[in-house]
Amino acid sequence: MKSRIPFYYHIVFFFLLFLTYILWDIALNERKIEIGMKAVYYGFSLTYMLAVFSVYILNFYVFCKLFFNRRKILFYILTIPVSLLLFTASRYFLEEVVMYNITGMHNYYEEARDITYYIKDNFFFGLPAVILSTLTFLSWQFQTTQRHNQELLLENKKAEFQMLKAQVSPHFLFNTLNSFYSQLILKDDKMAEDILILSDLLRYVITETDKDEAILSKEIQFIQNYIHLQKKRFENQLFLDFTIEGNYSNEKIISSALVHFVENVFKHGKLNDKTKKAVISIRVNENFLEISTFNYCLDGENYSSTGIGFDNLTKRLEYAYKDQFVLEKTEENNIFKTYLKIPLKK
Repeated sequence: MKSRIPFYYHIVFFFLLFLTYILWDIALNERKIEIGMKAVYYGFSLTYMLAVFSVYILNFYVFCKLFFNRRKILFYILTIPVSLLLFTASRYFLEEVVMYNITGMHNYYEEARDITYYIKDNFFFGLPAVILSTLTFLSWQFQTTQRHNQELLLENKKAEFQMLKAQVSPHFLFNTLNSFYSQLILKDDKMAEDILILSDLLRYVITETDKDEAILSKEIQFIQNYIHLQKKRFENQLFLDFTIEGNYSNEKIISSALVHFVENVFKHGKLNDKTKKAVISIRVNENFLEISTFNYCLDGENYSSTGIGFDNLTKRLEYAYKDQFVLEKTEENNIFKTYLKIPLKK
């Protein structure tokens, strides 16, 4: 779930800003102005604030989000004149059209309403809206990144703790498996091969999954080993279509991302019904990777109660790829589907 500032924050902020301006003006302005003129004066102040607010919101939710998130600073700079022109147009409409029709008064005198002067003057008055919006956006992004970093550090610490609990003398375990392999290689080739695959799978879990990134070829090899052993467990009752398309070698992705989807299929999917085959499909392109899964749910299985892993994966993807990934999951009519598309790092 992507972190974003609630819209009402902006509304409350500008309401307090306008209220502060009114109170400050009342405190400093000791001139006795009739109530009607005072109302017109504050009416023009309100229209100015509305014009500022409209450009503030446009810059925050469109231009900053579109270009700052993608680090296209030059393109963002080019949007500043656009924001200021929109400010000028909105202020002119609110003050010289709407307010004029209500009060019969202009905010700018006739010579000042000349197009050249009016645009130049309002570029100056509109600039605070752009600056304030940009600073608010950058401040919120910084706080969001810091919060995500803290959450990721916490998750990594939890994962490290779980890994330490699982690592009961791994060298002893590997040596034992290698001993079994040596004893079986001359007696039962298939059994020896399975033990070697199990050893490789465990070695990968212990040595690679705690890293931030994984080499794609190793991640896929792990999945192939995992599915191979699952076939042994199900014997002849595993009905799963597993396909890999495309070329891959040393590209990098975040670790255990693909494993999450594969494990969920085996953990929650109905895999022993020939008429309800599960599907795991991995497609590798030159610049991106896609994985999609399809499976029928086990009777009584509720995916919403097991969403912690999915939420953690979402946070890791947001941290690693910002808005450059697609992650979807749907559950309908006892069918569960997932889809992930991420860019590849060379």
